[in-house]
Amino acid sequence: MSSSYEARIGALSGGEKIDLRSDTVTLPSPAMREAMYRAEVGDDVYGEDPTVNQLEELAASMLGKEAGLFVVSGTMGNAVSMLAHCRRGDEIVMGDRAHTYLYEVGGPARLNGSPSRPVPNLADGTLDRERLARAFQGDDIHEARTGLLCLEDTQNMCGGRVLSAATLRELAAPARARNLPVHMDGARVFNAAVALGVPVSALAAEVDSVQFCLSKGLSAPVGSMVVGSHAFIDEARRIRKLLGGGMRQAGIIAAAGVVALTEMVDRLAEDHANARRLAEGLAQVPGITIAPETVETNILFFGVRDADGAAADITPLVTAAARAGVLFSGGDDGRIRAVTHYGISAAEIERALAVVSEAMQETQTPNPVEA
Repeated sequence: MSSSYEARIGALSGGEKIDLRSDTVTLPSPAMREAMYRAEVGDDVYGEDPTVNQLEELAASMLGKEAGLFVVSGTMGNAVSMLAHCRRGDEIVMGDRAHTYLYEVGGPARLNGSPSRPVPNLADGTLDRERLARAFQGDDIHEARTGLLCLEDTQNMCGGRVLSAATLRELAAPARARNLPVHMDGARVFNAAVALGVPVSALAAEVDSVQFCLSKGLSAPVGSMVVGSHAFIDEARRIRKLLGGGMRQAGIIAAAGVVALTEMVDRLAEDHANARRLAEGLAQVPGITIAPETVETNILFFGVRDADGAAADITPLVTAAARAGVLFSGGDDGRIRAVTHYGISAAEIERALAVVSEAMQETQTPNPVEA
């Protein structure tokens, strides 16, 4: 990097990192820290932690379900849910870009002998309807039986795209016709609800169970929730114990979850606005490829092209931006992911755009050839 570039970037960075890798990097709010300090606790495995009980009841009520279960992570929540719904060996239908398919260590297959049957995700985050209709098996004795359909809202790897209640209902229809349950990986379902301007219960109504994260956009330090019927949660609680997720005085962390649900939902709209501004600004940077009109929530993906318009290596840009204090996630699919969240201000979005613009100029400028 040239010294002039380093000087310009140093002036832009402001001395503090702007971390756009994920909304998992959020820090708990002051109200969360205070609530954690003052939390009333008990032994949750005995059902005696009043703060955990409060959180589980609140989550179930907000999503319109009978009961809730506090788990340590979204991955655990999805695994618990899928195992609670499926007999051993049942197949699970899910998108081929779903988090449950790509990034959860093949949990149901390893833990329950339940393989995934992937269906192509379309660019809007939905599933290929024709392929979905053919994905359900079990009529032939040679086939593994389908036990569950798993949907995702918002759809992370499709750029945080939102599935409406009507879309969820349409996608769930083939499972409903076969009396099969439907689970939602709703890690960011509150983002979806805010983007649509509907109660989160309207989305949850279209599925039998939901896992959602407290520790992403809602900014709690740890934890996820699973909600569903009383019978489903009873079985999920047993499986949580099997997986080592039975916690004791968990009210200390559940207290932050209560604050997340009561104070942090409406502010997600700020993250969405910042993501749209980031996308619009990136679209103006020469060499960046992005479709700003597809940014619906707090996640966006963009790429880099060379002077000839061909897709280029994203590593130089990611590295240069990181050196300047702006952190992105660089994927092996040639895309860069940015996620806005609590703690990222509109001013920091403008700083990030300036850094990207400077970095693109530097990384795409040929080094002078010495005589």
